[in-house]
Amino acid sequence: MKKITSFIVTVCCSFTIFAQAPANYYNSATATGYTLKSQLKTIISANHNALSYTPGLWNLYSSNATNNGFRDKYYENDNTILDIYSEKPVAVDPYTYTVISDQCGNYSSEGDCYNREHLIPQSYFDENTPMKTDAFHVWPSDGKVNGERGNLPFGTVASANYTSQNGTKRGTSGVAGFSGTVVEPIDEFKGDIARAYFYFATRYEDLMDDFYTDTTQTQTQVKAMFDGSTDKVFTTGFLDVLYQWHLQDPVNARETDLNNYIYSEQGNRNPYIDNPQYVTAVWYPHLLSANKAELVEFNVYPNPAPKNTIFISTKEKIDLITVYNLEGKLVKKVSNPQFNDEVFTINHLKSGTYILKLTSGKKATTKKFIVK
Repeated sequence: MKKITSFIVTVCCSFTIFAQAPANYYNSATATGYTLKSQLKTIISANHNALSYTPGLWNLYSSNATNNGFRDKYYENDNTILDIYSEKPVAVDPYTYTVISDQCGNYSSEGDCYNREHLIPQSYFDENTPMKTDAFHVWPSDGKVNGERGNLPFGTVASANYTSQNGTKRGTSGVAGFSGTVVEPIDEFKGDIARAYFYFATRYEDLMDDFYTDTTQTQTQVKAMFDGSTDKVFTTGFLDVLYQWHLQDPVNARETDLNNYIYSEQGNRNPYIDNPQYVTAVWYPHLLSANKAELVEFNVYPNPAPKNTIFISTKEKIDLITVYNLEGKLVKKVSNPQFNDEVFTINHLKSGTYILKLTSGKKATTKKFIVK
């Protein structure tokens, strides 16, 4: 169980490091867009020491290291395996796993044993290393739910035909442009999974086209998430879902611990945990503000908004208000808005995640908000 607080993300090109990356680790990450992604790939590939599949990953999960984010120090705090498919953040877990003794093994039901879940299925990269043993996307999970997920893409489920005991769903896709079957994790782990995918797209940037075109992977269902390129990597529909998950579920203590722990064992880091703003800088650079010193100070509330209305408060004179969806399409534009007691109201917003931009002279700031 944990406390959940609302948040506002200010997106600009002055980046703040969240986890404990070594000094100067990201000094060469100076660009934006896909050039930045290539710079990050160089950084996180340099000292990547591939773990063994057995016993390497098993040992990683079972270590007693204080920052081992694969064990539960954050919810029940009982040091059992932290499984994204069984953890209930605000309730009692339906079952727990003791390290080592509960490794799979055979299973027929939830709670039988835990195995190794490849968030990007092994079939997509033909079970090759270092992808197969990369701890940033290979996590311990319930064997049964892992099997129910199979090689399916992650996405939003419109209609579920299977639901695990913690609420993980499998069913008809609600992802734009894809009508197949997807798996949707619980909200608590959506950002974690999204940042794992962004890591994979960056660390293996130069291989993403090969993975996609390999004829042996034509039947791999997760392929639907990718577009075959080495730059954008994802289809627009799935990219927008991952980005929304990244925004709505920010980096927490577990991810920070996991990043530092894997760095100590594998030798590299997930830059999107260290610096969540890199996601916007790589895939949505048009949403970046030009200079941190040229920001408009304002608040947007409530966030998330339970209805279709948000309020903007600021003491500055605003020349332009623009609202974009996650595809970068303009949703609303208000020139020379008239504020009432320093508050401006925007109505008639559909459910979704948006980027709000306020411009005052040469200053501009963007913030994310969600309408439920």
